[in-house]
Amino acid sequence: MTTITSTTELSNANPSQDAILLLTRDHKKAQALFKKIEDLKESASSAEKFELAKQVCGDLLIHMMIEESVFYPALRKAIDEEDLLNEAQVEHDGAKDLIEQIGRLEPSDPMFDAKLKVLGEQIEHHVKEEENEMFKEARNSDLDLNALGQRLVAAKKDLRRELGLPPEEIS
Repeated sequence: MTTITSTTELSNANPSQDAILLLTRDHKKAQALFKKIEDLKESASSAEKFELAKQVCGDLLIHMMIEESVFYPALRKAIDEEDLLNEAQVEHDGAKDLIEQIGRLEPSDPMFDAKLKVLGEQIEHHVKEEENEMFKEARNSDLDLNALGQRLVAAKKDLRRELGLPPEEIS
């Protein structure tokens, strides 16, 4: 992934972007997609399941990459919670492994739905820990969350561009 160092790139990011709000918005989007997957599990076609899985898994991978390359390193310097950050990394590693397994399955495979459900449950657990523990620590630290948010936005834009994905629509 390209490292963001250019002040021009940073100044083009939203100057009022709070890192925690950005990451929380990603969490809510993933949760909504997992709910949609669960709601449509019985009625969706294999193609519809595949598209939803592709979207949630792709969004999660990008989210984890920007957390691991920008947010977690900054937080490691700002707070004394190494165990919390290490556990978050292990949870990311587990989610990436499950995403890889999902990617090798056909949507018609009975394990496809099961693995997506377990991924959703793992992500739900991870989100609760981040939002209830890690984000509180970040808010109470001396981190400049707006500057960090700008770096997250720039990293996400660069990553989407590198992967050939369209710019993300912010709702």
